[in-house]
Amino acid sequence: MREVISMQIGQCGVQMGNSCWELYLLEHGIKPDGSRDEKFSNVDSNDDSHHTFFSMTDSGKCVPRSIFVDLESSVIDEVKTGPMRDLYHPEQLISGKEDAANNYARGHYTVGKQIIDQVMHRVHKLADACDGLQGFLVFHSLGGGTGSGFTSLLMERISTEYAKMCKLEFAVYPSPKVSTAVVEPYNGVLNTHSTFDHSDCVFMVDNEAIYDICHKKLSVDRPNYQSLNRLIAQVVSSTTASLRFQGSMNVDLNEFQTNLVPFPRIHFPLVAYSPLISADRARHERYSMQSLTNNCFDSGNMMVKCDPRQGKFMSCCMLYRGDVVPKDINAAISAVKADRNIHFVDWCPTGFKIGINYQKPTVVPGSDLAASERAVCMLSNTTAISAAFSALNAKYDLMYHKRAFVHWYVGEGMEEGEFAEAREDLATLEADYEEVASDSNEAEQDEEY
Repeated sequence: MREVISMQIGQCGVQMGNSCWELYLLEHGIKPDGSRDEKFSNVDSNDDSHHTFFSMTDSGKCVPRSIFVDLESSVIDEVKTGPMRDLYHPEQLISGKEDAANNYARGHYTVGKQIIDQVMHRVHKLADACDGLQGFLVFHSLGGGTGSGFTSLLMERISTEYAKMCKLEFAVYPSPKVSTAVVEPYNGVLNTHSTFDHSDCVFMVDNEAIYDICHKKLSVDRPNYQSLNRLIAQVVSSTTASLRFQGSMNVDLNEFQTNLVPFPRIHFPLVAYSPLISADRARHERYSMQSLTNNCFDSGNMMVKCDPRQGKFMSCCMLYRGDVVPKDINAAISAVKADRNIHFVDWCPTGFKIGINYQKPTVVPGSDLAASERAVCMLSNTTAISAAFSALNAKYDLMYHKRAFVHWYVGEGMEEGEFAEAREDLATLEADYEEVASDSNEAEQDEEY
């Protein structure tokens, strides 16, 4: 079996993770206390699909292969008293005494250092219990102190000790307009800089884009974090479905890297999902393979605020699930390639990686998303994502020009030089994206001549 260890870090990571496990339970027919429910699902008694995410105890209870970490206890306490309190292993819910106070340096250098050994001890125990560990999924935000600082510390340790393993992140990126903390630009830039070499692939989502999806597509007047997290959980489920369920073209975690990351530094794919439709509208609409595929290229279905038409695609991974036929998929992809508004870089003419899985998407009862027979999740590496970095860098420059708030970071043992170094690194990243896009522009001009 191919097992995956999930790590949820900081308030954002823990809440995202909780929504993901809620969905996995329904997909695998497991009750919130970890026991199998045969009536609950059409799960065959010989089915072992849940082994990717769950380990089994001698008494037949399923225990998630996951670790929840927060430097303060309130969010972890909510998990301990929530509906899934009997599901998680108590020693895998790790919390510190004082939080990182939105400060990357506290999460990385001072408070985070106190619990990193405890966390790594649990990681080793989980990894040793796996027969064929495939990799790690890390959930966190880039704006918070624990999410940025502690995550980078943990990624450093994991990449040292598990160098060959696949390390994928689901990161909530600071939104362009809405901010939850003043120092988000500092935390985001410092985390991106420090995890460049340790992370294989970072799937980015931002709250503002998902708010808009909930509001405009799912008709939720006042989306809360649970609404956002359940949407992200669908993406995570689609990404990992092929490790767990049967399909005619299954995609391994390592295949994401191979197909999505053309150069080691350009590893920030954009996430899109379709169909995004509310339950009251779903009864009146029928989605063809063609329209599902086209929707993924619409900026309204993308989970980061950027316009894909302003950039060029380097690669697309299309993960289809449910009632799908390869013939329809091939026709839909051919139509996308013929679309004049969707541009691919010329050095990557094929551009598409396809995954087909027969397990239809599961919907949490009471959630905003309608149940559907088929769905597609698109992970695409496009130069348009550099707009998100540009916006973050611009805010960073405004604050750092005045050295605002810098003393809080230096006071926690961070060198001031790291600020300039991190900013320089992200400027290079922006330039890398420009270069990738401009290479193809030059080639096009040469062809015209």
